[in-house]
Amino acid sequence: MYWEPVLWIIFAIMNLVLLGLNFYQFIGFSDLEADYLNPYELSSRINSVIVPEYILHGAFCILFLLTGHWIMFLLTLTPACYNLKLYLSRQHLIDVTEVFRLLHAEKKVRIVKLGFYVIFFAIVIAGLAFSVIHAVFGE
Repeated sequence: MYWEPVLWIIFAIMNLVLLGLNFYQFIGFSDLEADYLNPYELSSRINSVIVPEYILHGAFCILFLLTGHWIMFLLTLTPACYNLKLYLSRQHLIDVTEVFRLLHAEKKVRIVKLGFYVIFFAIVIAGLAFSVIHAVFGE
């Protein structure tokens, strides 16, 4: 089981990337609110990272499923289903003409996702620590 710590390191890196992408989006909405960005620039920046975020989160979820971490899979399944619902209904992209109307709702979504990823990062780091202890000290 020496591959288990490597898996948890991969999980941690994926979680950090997701955390960074959501923080980038949240900062973009905050900059729009403070009038540092125009709506077109914000939409092009955020729309360029939405699909990679969804793909990475889906891979994150599937990787937990394939490695047999059932509880972690179920924890990541809810945001993955939400992302899939948005993608299939074509509501995942930010529209330039409606960005101010949706600004507060989109910021709240990003804050909830940030909170989820921060808590999940703590869980992943704990899993990494336990797997390292288990690999070093054995069964």
